[in-house]
Amino acid sequence: MFESAKPTPLVLIEDAITSKAGIQLFLKREDLIHPFISGNKWRKLKYNLITAKKLGKKRLLTFGGAFSNHIYATAAAAKDYHFESIGIIRGEEHLPLNPTLSFAKSQGMELIYVSREDYRRKNELSFIEELKHQYGDFYLIPEGGSNEEAIQGCTEISPEITVDYDTICCAVGTGCTIAGIIQSLENKKQILGFPALKGGDFLYQDINAFLKKEYSYQLINDYHFGGYAKIKKELVEFIDRFQEQHNIQLDPIYTGKMIYGIYDLIQKGFFEEGETIVAIHTGGLQGIEGMKEKMEKLRKGKN
Repeated sequence: MFESAKPTPLVLIEDAITSKAGIQLFLKREDLIHPFISGNKWRKLKYNLITAKKLGKKRLLTFGGAFSNHIYATAAAAKDYHFESIGIIRGEEHLPLNPTLSFAKSQGMELIYVSREDYRRKNELSFIEELKHQYGDFYLIPEGGSNEEAIQGCTEISPEITVDYDTICCAVGTGCTIAGIIQSLENKKQILGFPALKGGDFLYQDINAFLKKEYSYQLINDYHFGGYAKIKKELVEFIDRFQEQHNIQLDPIYTGKMIYGIYDLIQKGFFEEGETIVAIHTGGLQGIEGMKEKMEKLRKGKN
């Protein structure tokens, strides 16, 4: 069962930049938690699946785009833990299926394509009732897996950290993962979030809605590279260089942007000499396949 997973490794990242600044940087390898239910997706799904089992549900239903890490992970989790699964996919079907949706289908997930207009109704009770009428009883997991059960799972990340540290850093999508980390730390550490979306100030409102009371944290909005799933040549070059130096793959949508941001802040003197930073590698590596062509063009100097 989900409860039995081993703590993920904490890896010290050493190079000329961290050494010169007198900074210790650790990377918590949540990407290694499971081969398919990777990183924060495993954390988010853990208590959702436990709750679904307790409620006697046989089928999971969730939402996502065509390259969604969440769809990919939910399909794998449903197969592993003996649920049927339905993925409500934004937009039209395109054949052949991309690697994300092809994998989800191989895991037994039924893919249902809806218009962008209908997809925007994903949080409406009337739309959920329509889906139940069409597809029968199911346990609903919201887009990105972000709900109370997901936050509960994400509170279990920071207690696994076995070194004394000053700052913890996390990429931010919906804000659920960082909300779990914030809740677990109770203002005991500096917490920095690196939004993957442009105009990330609205995320303060979203994150605070997840939390039970007021906490201290900061969002660094300078490293989204133009917005969600937007990338630039310098980001791709950084990810390639980081993999070459440390033999660790970063994804270009979330963790790559965060680590780029941490290194830039180190060089700008944002962190004090002697600080210890822990960055959370939240997985999402399957999404690289969908960005492969764009990344290759940037490597060749094409827009």
